[in-house]
Amino acid sequence: MTVAGVGEFGLIDRVTARLSYGESCLLGPGDDAAVVAAPDRRVVASTDVLVEGRHFRRDWSGARDVGHRAAAANLADIAAMGATPTALLVALCMPTELDPAWAEELADGLGAEAALVGASVVGGDMSASPTLTVAVTALGDLAGRAPVVRSGARPGDVVALAGRTGWAAAGYTVLSRGFRTPRLLVEAFRRPEVPYAAGPAAAQAGATAMIDVSDGLLADLGHVAAASGVAIDLTRDAFEVPRQMRDAAQALGVDPYSWILAGGDDHALAATFPDGVALPAGWRPVGRVGDGAGVTVDGADHEGPRGWDHFR
Repeated sequence: MTVAGVGEFGLIDRVTARLSYGESCLLGPGDDAAVVAAPDRRVVASTDVLVEGRHFRRDWSGARDVGHRAAAANLADIAAMGATPTALLVALCMPTELDPAWAEELADGLGAEAALVGASVVGGDMSASPTLTVAVTALGDLAGRAPVVRSGARPGDVVALAGRTGWAAAGYTVLSRGFRTPRLLVEAFRRPEVPYAAGPAAAQAGATAMIDVSDGLLADLGHVAAASGVAIDLTRDAFEVPRQMRDAAQALGVDPYSWILAGGDDHALAATFPDGVALPAGWRPVGRVGDGAGVTVDGADHEGPRGWDHFR
């Protein structure tokens, strides 16, 4: 069986039958557009795309894994604004010979990840394409709060992190070397564990700037530093190297801090807070904001890659 044999509308029926809908979804798939509640009267929106061969490989990850990753990449962006995700729109472009079960399992992963934050997959589009591509748009609600943007960091602020970094990058390295273990690292690449609730919690605590760590901590904090016109210095000792990561790094001949500081896809949240503010649960201090520009580690430039570049 192929998607060409099932047909566009047959596949849409098979996919939407697997989805469930939260309270924010007032009208789901079936009409020209969905209707999503916006109690705040503002909508936070973000979009991301996963391309086979560039962002995922079917011999490394199942369709459910890809669904979780695609949803997480977008939901994390909403959380990084201090908002709560409400809905996802998904565009799927696929080869005509693809088994429709792959699209169905993708929907399972998308729906399961969205359900973690009470959001729903409310619609999208499908098309034939020689390259399997998943494009997701996420919507969110600020609940009356101001958005936490990248340009608010000020000298003297504390830099804090919620979630983990380096795990997905370690898993990617393991897979790229032809291995499937340590399983803990491989699974971190396949399905990130995103601290969604930490975003709104940071906003409520007075975070001055925030960002989703998708391309690497150094690279993403570099965006905060540039937007805010400040310098950021990280403390290397603030980052613990887990045993599994340390062992894998030694076996593969890799500096584990290259994963932790420059690896992406874990979707941790990084934020700056005024000095003296009690950090919300799940946040830990990792550095300071100062005068100047750029991001350093223990006062020195980091040698080596700083993060992922989609065009390199």
